[in-house]
Amino acid sequence: QVHLVDTGGGSVQAGGSLRLSCVVSGYTYSSSCMGWFRQAPGKEREGVAVIYTGGGMTYYADSVKGRFTISQDNAENTLYLQMNSLKPEDTAMYYCAADLFPGGTWRDPMTYDYWGQGTQVTVYS
Repeated sequence: QVHLVDTGGGSVQAGGSLRLSCVVSGYTYSSSCMGWFRQAPGKEREGVAVIYTGGGMTYYADSVKGRFTISQDNAENTLYLQMNSLKPEDTAMYYCAADLFPGGTWRDPMTYDYWGQGTQVTVYS
């Protein structure tokens, strides 16, 4: 059974950093698409970053380019999101997600087959 566990959220002052982790089990991690999404209260779930685990290609939302970095440790089946220069508008619940058969639009939540339970990130000014 596929299982994603995301951790690492917290409360941080604007300008600070956090690193989110997502441990994946139950399938061959090295041949999929892994993404980070976020959802703030009253807003739609938003694609933040994605990595295609086979080749390592990455894409980012414009709002986080230059501040966030998605990476992976294939040996540990773990996905990361390093978040620097955090802003209050980054406050949201963050989720990792897995698309086992890549081919859809990475920003579309419907593309993904499995989700983590979410980890809260709060940035205060």
